[in-house]
Amino acid sequence: MSMETPNLPGGPMSGLVASAVEYLVDAGQRSVLFLDIMRRRGDQYREHVAQTAPHVLQYAAELIIDGRRLDEPVNYALVRIIPPKGVEIDPERRPFIVVDPRAGHGPGIGGFKADSEIGVAMKAGHPCYFVGFLPEPMPGQTIERIARAEALFIEKVISLHPKADGKPCVIGNCQAGWAVMILASLRPELFGPIIIAGAPLAYWAGVHGKYPMRYSGGLLGGSWLTALASDLGAGRFDGAWLVQNFENQNPSNTLWTKQYNVYSKVDTEADRYLEFERWWGGHVNLNAEEIQFIVDELFIGNNLAAGKIEMSNGERVDLRNIRSPILVFCSEGDNVTPPQQALDWILDCYADVDEIRAYGQTIVYTVHQSVGHLGIFVSGGVAKKEHAEFSENIDLIDVLPPGLYEATFEAKDEETTSSDLVVGKWVMRCEARTLDDIRAMGGNSPEDERRFATAKRVSELNLAAYRKFVQPWIKKVVSPQVAETMRNLHPLRLQYELFSSRNPLMATVKSVAEEIEDKRKPVSKDNPFLAFQEQMSKQIVHALDSWRDATEALSETVFLNVYGSPALQAALGIDPKSEVSRRREMSAEHRAMLEKRIAELKSRVGEGGPREAAIRSMLYIGSARGMVDERSIEALRRVRQDYSGPRLSLFEFKTLVREQFFVLLLDQEGALAAIPKMLPDDINQRRALFESMRDVLSASGELVGEPARRLQRIAALLGVEAGEGSKSNVASFDQAKAS
Repeated sequence: MSMETPNLPGGPMSGLVASAVEYLVDAGQRSVLFLDIMRRRGDQYREHVAQTAPHVLQYAAELIIDGRRLDEPVNYALVRIIPPKGVEIDPERRPFIVVDPRAGHGPGIGGFKADSEIGVAMKAGHPCYFVGFLPEPMPGQTIERIARAEALFIEKVISLHPKADGKPCVIGNCQAGWAVMILASLRPELFGPIIIAGAPLAYWAGVHGKYPMRYSGGLLGGSWLTALASDLGAGRFDGAWLVQNFENQNPSNTLWTKQYNVYSKVDTEADRYLEFERWWGGHVNLNAEEIQFIVDELFIGNNLAAGKIEMSNGERVDLRNIRSPILVFCSEGDNVTPPQQALDWILDCYADVDEIRAYGQTIVYTVHQSVGHLGIFVSGGVAKKEHAEFSENIDLIDVLPPGLYEATFEAKDEETTSSDLVVGKWVMRCEARTLDDIRAMGGNSPEDERRFATAKRVSELNLAAYRKFVQPWIKKVVSPQVAETMRNLHPLRLQYELFSSRNPLMATVKSVAEEIEDKRKPVSKDNPFLAFQEQMSKQIVHALDSWRDATEALSETVFLNVYGSPALQAALGIDPKSEVSRRREMSAEHRAMLEKRIAELKSRVGEGGPREAAIRSMLYIGSARGMVDERSIEALRRVRQDYSGPRLSLFEFKTLVREQFFVLLLDQEGALAAIPKMLPDDINQRRALFESMRDVLSASGELVGEPARRLQRIAALLGVEAGEGSKSNVASFDQAKAS
């Protein structure tokens, strides 16, 4: 009888043993190197928090205004970003101001990388400014005081660029988004286009089965816990709790994936990981008054979109007061601010698109399909696509007629029509939308609205009880020293401290890691144990995701059932059969102003010359397409540049476009009938004017269908044939417009 010996030299067992030894050596080395990266992270954290003004900006900056020296001091500052070598800035282009979110982390996220909001704006030639903050708030600092300081910052930027072709474009990320919107509603004259990215403006909004963070306030009994946390901090709220809330939304990433990614790629991931952790671990504090305002008015009260926030002077915050174009950037993959929270404020403020136009507002939104909350601000891919296109085409957005649009992007290639008119690598279009397009994304039912209204009332009662019966005792017990000790013992801070060089055990890790780096031998990619490691990691992620899904489903079920109870609603004064609606009617004052403006525009239908006639004609033809393409705007810009007569500023051009748009909207037939009277008698000038209009309109593609029929009608009004004209007739076009 013979017996096989699979463990003979060169046999299968021998290869498996060799693979196991190779893997164990690699795993041991990776473990030590991973611990050393944790040590470096801890040391980096200690160095970062020891700085007076820590930040993660990748650009040199010049201090313009220190908010601590204002009459009403705040811990915010305005700085000018110094362009790096090779970047040319046009001082006459509108400046960009990036306002950093103060949501628990330190400042700098808008300029975290070269491919960032700041980076792409400077690449497009815009001067850039940054509004950041220090870790500790000033005594007496409130959200309203910060808004007044930021108004001073914007006024200063405007004064530094008196020849700029437009007011500053202001970018607000996350928390800074709603803060910018509040300020823009109070001081609309300061703003050019506003870009708000990942900003929760309608916090109650959402859909069942996804992203239940909006239920947190109700499940915790309201904002009394916020007040308790502030009291335990002796009047300071520890931003680490906000960071912990973010981390709790994705336990598989927090507890496993983020660290495993470093461990499994320990030879290449250290720098990227440490760069991000320098910002993620830079926790800051807020005054008790600040965080209480945020939680009560926004997160639980949802009062911003409803127009129920009131300033100390009695002025109400009304988002309908904003006159600048508003560009909303959100993502389906954002579990902190899903699209409903970013967009449903529009449903609360307006009945339809006509009402948006009646307020003279232009709202543009774009929805990314997958990027997460932080990716909106830090992803290089997002910066090079969406943010780059916004920066390069900000003037397009600024001259859009009032209404609701969705920004879409199409990659430029060799077959792209008029590719020389495309500024970047993508063709940006703004396509007309209605409120039904936003409703189609999902949202709250009347039953959901009653549930959140009930949770809001419970929060008010619990907060009042806490302040009366518990708060006085907490304030007596907690001294500033006790509060500081509790802050230092926060789990998020301890994880950095325990692995820093202050831990004597980490000195050994450092020395061993240095030895390993000299003789590092990574495992081969086809090692079967490495494949098993990857499979185990996927199983851990799956288990943690399943746990998250189960807890989220449970939390949603509890919230819906508890706050959906008719008995509880009735006890709190909420009619269980009512249909709660936060949408506000147009005020009598605004309606009177609107009627006066309509009468004025109707009386001026026949006024104007060739310039007005051309804009009116192009709006009439282009509106049939239902979209505006950046190529058409670029073609129009070049026509303006070629024009030798007196040029309109961007503001004057925007005013002209809006006026002609409203004239068409009010009386289309009368507006068209008046066009021949606005034109010169010279047929050659009319032909040149028509040809220039056709060039602009066809820049984004051939005119077919209804747009083509409208072009024929305009040709008839001008007394020319649709096929007539010459692209070289610039001189005649100049004469026509000059007349």
